[in-house]
Amino acid sequence: MAKLNVAPTKSNLLIMKEQLTTARNGYDLLEQKREILVQELMHMVERVKLLERDIDFAVKNAYPVFKRMLMSEGADQIRRIAHDIHYDFDMQEKQVTVAGLSFQTLDVKLPEKKLFFSGIGTYADTDEVIDKFFSLLSLLTQMASIRTIVWRLAEEVKKTQRRVNALDKMVIPQTEETKKYIENVLEEKERENIFVLKSLKKKAERSGE
Repeated sequence: MAKLNVAPTKSNLLIMKEQLTTARNGYDLLEQKREILVQELMHMVERVKLLERDIDFAVKNAYPVFKRMLMSEGADQIRRIAHDIHYDFDMQEKQVTVAGLSFQTLDVKLPEKKLFFSGIGTYADTDEVIDKFFSLLSLLTQMASIRTIVWRLAEEVKKTQRRVNALDKMVIPQTEETKKYIENVLEEKERENIFVLKSLKKKAERSGE
């Protein structure tokens, strides 16, 4: 690892020691942060897996009911029924805090289900289809929200990992190399100074004789 291009002075040695301490502390903190983020990410991934299972189950329940209604009532009648059904969905952005980090995601509030069955002119199958697909839609909106957080959390893990790697593979080794270089140069100068002083002392002693 190449050293930094700094003069081998005592003041720069102090700076290198301070930078090395700061870098090592930063590495420890970032490593802790990375571990926490990974744990939270794995937890969110497990939630996604559970939701995927629930969504598969909801799909298996919803589409057979819709197919049964399609076969019994016909496509034209279903289109007429669908034309009279209107729902407004409330979608808002919201802040979610995970592992101390704030993420923006989408919150979807489902409207209240309207029942259309009566003894004259409407169909019980309609309400069953609405009920099944409302359940499916609720799961899908949850999945969309969680997947957004998972994606952003994964990006944060990558960013933190890059910073950890930079400190571990570049900043800390380079600072250590520079610190050792300055120490070696200063020690060599110190030995030279001692040698010069000893030589001068011997000369002075010989002159005194």
